[in-house]
Amino acid sequence: MKKISRFIAATLLVGMIPLAQADAHGIWFAQRSKQLALIYGIGADDLDAVKRQPLVESVTAYDATYQPIPASLRVAGPILLVDTEAQPTLVAAILQNGTWSRMAGGEFEKKGRDEMPGAELAEKTVKYAVTIQGPLSGPIPALPGQALQIVPAGTIPEKLGTPLTYKVLYNGKPVAGARLINDMINDPDATEVKTGADGTVTLPVRNQGLNVIRAVYDGPSDNPKKYDRIEHTATLAFTLAHAPE
Repeated sequence: MKKISRFIAATLLVGMIPLAQADAHGIWFAQRSKQLALIYGIGADDLDAVKRQPLVESVTAYDATYQPIPASLRVAGPILLVDTEAQPTLVAAILQNGTWSRMAGGEFEKKGRDEMPGAELAEKTVKYAVTIQGPLSGPIPALPGQALQIVPAGTIPEKLGTPLTYKVLYNGKPVAGARLINDMINDPDATEVKTGADGTVTLPVRNQGLNVIRAVYDGPSDNPKKYDRIEHTATLAFTLAHAPE
């Protein structure tokens, strides 16, 4: 029985990796005083998004047929709010977080390999976010500019704990080896789970409220002299309704 138990445990670990990348920051959408805000951070760290507004490449809203509608960011005190001309079904954002390099045993600095030739790692980092804000009329398509994107491969359930399959798209196609965690806000140090050959992972919906799923994928460099890879970090946010008060 012990051998069988060890075998089962080992099998469950297939597709899972250590915590090496579990602290990657990202962007996601959340309600702040009944208004949609763009958040930068990880876990309970809701960091200064206003300072990072110049890094935001785009914010786009989509209607029920997944056609774009006008959207913009507005500074409201310490947060960035999203304004749209109509109620959106989806809202997406892209943040170009720059190039970062690290010497062996050191901290990341916002420099490329051209400035730190002895770096053990140099990477360009890009953050993506999609939120579901209205009833879906069908499968979410690959959205423009979202080089890494998480889409639900089934109907979003009404109750936490229900299994939901997520598909991770890289340049619009399912990608194997993307690394997911189920709750970037409440469990940011969770062991990451890799997508399979079909680009999917099935996880139980964690929260009867806001869910923020995060995926990370290391893509090839388009400028090897400056950075070794492009680290793409994507989130998908949706909310399950609570019971009537």
